[in-house]
Amino acid sequence: MIKVAVIGAKGYVGEELIKLLIKHPKARITVLADKINGATTIISETYPYLKGVLDLQCEEVDYQKISDNADIIFLALPHTVSIQLVPKFASLGKKIIDLSADYRLKDPEVYEKWYESKHSSPELLKKAVYGLPELYRKKIKKAKLIANPGCYPTSIILGCYPALKHKIIKKKGVIIDSKSGISGGGREFVKSYKSPNTYAYKIGGLHRHISEIEQELKCLITFTPHIVPQERGMLSTIYMKLKKIVSSSEVAQVYRDFYAGEPFVRIVEAAMTKNVVNTNFCDIALNVDKRTENLIVTSAIDNLVKGASGQAVQNMNIMFGLDEKEGLA
Repeated sequence: MIKVAVIGAKGYVGEELIKLLIKHPKARITVLADKINGATTIISETYPYLKGVLDLQCEEVDYQKISDNADIIFLALPHTVSIQLVPKFASLGKKIIDLSADYRLKDPEVYEKWYESKHSSPELLKKAVYGLPELYRKKIKKAKLIANPGCYPTSIILGCYPALKHKIIKKKGVIIDSKSGISGGGREFVKSYKSPNTYAYKIGGLHRHISEIEQELKCLITFTPHIVPQERGMLSTIYMKLKKIVSSSEVAQVYRDFYAGEPFVRIVEAAMTKNVVNTNFCDIALNVDKRTENLIVTSAIDNLVKGASGQAVQNMNIMFGLDEKEGLA
């Protein structure tokens, strides 16, 4: 049985991790903590549906205690906060899955530019593996530090990668329009959200996830995120210029071949959030617009599952040699 610690247990992502892990047949939550200096409470007081299911104390971070009682540590903390904890746990030899952006970017200067904070452990960036199983499974198996991808990047990278890999599209002129449920903004954002309300934000290349997406796709993108009035779910629509005209069915076959055997990627006729909510699936639909010579890809995920906690559990399964679907299907 894998002993698991979840730090950041009171956020949306931490709560989703708890929901998945308590049902995992080969994992057991042994330690819960909230913020670095969070007050001690019983987790079932925060989430009453856990009463009698998980009545662990959610404590302050005690590095040695957590290390002694966990085989793997999930950090569901905000950007620039995880970076304070990872070096200590790494020095204690623990396996870590960090769900913030603190170890996703390989260049510390890029991190400092986008997150406006100096990277205090750049030496660990070389050891961190970007936790997108469909691209980096072999590295994930051997890793001790996983940088779990963001939700927008997961939907976009999976939607773009096969077309770029097979050189079907041009690298210039990639335009992405993504829509996220309100939970993607975190609990504090949800408290202030006025529903129903749909809007674009961070327009003009300002969203931090651009750096992560461009690092993995190795091309410049135009990216505009939107908030939509639903709790969860994410849909990305991606426009890419074709090198030559091909049919939608030909492109779909390229994607089917690329993702053959992948347990959580489905090539579908139409990608819809209702078909992926509360699952770890990424649904991808492909359409060629011959008039404008564009490949239009739509990619749907649950931003809290495949976009965060579900993907983290998938990575844990790979790290411990388990079936990737354990606790997720």
